[in-house]
Amino acid sequence: MQSQLESVIREVEKVIAGKRPVIEKILMALLAEGHVLLDDVPGVGKTTLAVALSRAVGLAFQRVQFTPDVLPSDLVGFSMYDKASGDFVYRPGALSRANLVLGDEINRAASKTQSALLEAMEERQLTVDGKTYPLEAPFIVIATENSVGTAGTQFLPYAQLDRFLVRLSLGYPDYEAQMSLLRERQTGNPLDTVARVMEKDELISLQWEARNVTVKDAILDYITRLALASRAHEAVEIGISPRGALFLSRMAKAMAFLEGRDYVNGADVQEVLRDVCAHRMLLKADVRQTTAEQVLEELLRKVENPDRRGLFPGMRKA
Repeated sequence: MQSQLESVIREVEKVIAGKRPVIEKILMALLAEGHVLLDDVPGVGKTTLAVALSRAVGLAFQRVQFTPDVLPSDLVGFSMYDKASGDFVYRPGALSRANLVLGDEINRAASKTQSALLEAMEERQLTVDGKTYPLEAPFIVIATENSVGTAGTQFLPYAQLDRFLVRLSLGYPDYEAQMSLLRERQTGNPLDTVARVMEKDELISLQWEARNVTVKDAILDYITRLALASRAHEAVEIGISPRGALFLSRMAKAMAFLEGRDYVNGADVQEVLRDVCAHRMLLKADVRQTTAEQVLEELLRKVENPDRRGLFPGMRKA
């Protein structure tokens, strides 16, 4: 299992050098059957990463470039009258044709188009003209948004942000990674060298195994206390939701599984807390010079980690 996952990481690293922690967390999101929001400046490799991942795992890939004129029917499909049969025939949209959908610059789409993603992301199904069409498993959305160049963009609604398991950022490459990128792209495209090292049925099997990683009550208690503390914090208007707490446990299980363990410890929860929960928290309007990440760091210092009670063997240092 771990050797397969390591092979996927190595294939993606062929095109995205020096970003292993981010690649690991995106792979963990796939194991946890969750969606990913990549929030970053243009040109750092968000689209390239998604393409490489789909090739390495053998997933049908579809890219949607979001612009203000993209319609909901472009995503979910539509019914068209067929003169020969006299019936309305369903014409699939982009979401029906893929296991991994890249929603590029999702914050440039109109609100109705953004909303068209919600049922697909949450229910893994589409509804068109009163009929429901299930999406083929696995179904993962990796959406990108640019935090700069705000002309023609709008903030994602809170309800849609809450559908994403994690929000991540690639950031700029360091010196060595930048030099490697320049050398490799002089005569070719490294994407052409990415090999398929896993089939989608194998990914589904790994998702099932990750879902069955053990989470003891001590860890569930830790997650619950973190969620309650976030809601009671003086700077927070909206804290970690029940869905956020559930996603936190799922991401922690995926992290334990990636590390070869069949149980979750407190350090797993700490490692993924910011990625899972920062985008779900809304600070009060009068709060200045404080971020959701800073609030979460404070909670990690105040809420007791069960690892300190010696409940879990082989712990990483928290």
